[in-house]
Amino acid sequence: MKLRLIYPPGSVQRPILSEAIRKFQVPINILEASVNARKGEIVISVEAEKKLVNSLIRFLRREGVTVERLLRILEVDDERCIDCGHCVSLCPVVAISLQPDWSVEFDEEKCVGCRVCVDACPVRAVLVY
Repeated sequence: MKLRLIYPPGSVQRPILSEAIRKFQVPINILEASVNARKGEIVISVEAEKKLVNSLIRFLRREGVTVERLLRILEVDDERCIDCGHCVSLCPVVAISLQPDWSVEFDEEKCVGCRVCVDACPVRAVLVY
């Protein structure tokens, strides 16, 4: 499950995420992070049982972190996409590939939401949440 964590001012100085990892003993993969002295936003992937993930979310919310479940990270407007392939070579996690029929395929499981494909798309067919 992918989650977006939004830290309010004052919370970024505390090691909330590392406390959560220690407390719940769950591996967390940080997919994207933008943190400074005043605020923070981190997108993480958590592979654990639903009950454990829900406990983790409750803990983070008690610590003042806003938690959003990301059901989708990537959306492609098939009507606009022209299968040009500009996004393929730029994807750092190979979530986008060119198929034998020259169509572009997106693997949402691999996507980390880096937004490189959004900037590369000449017709703005890609939206990353």
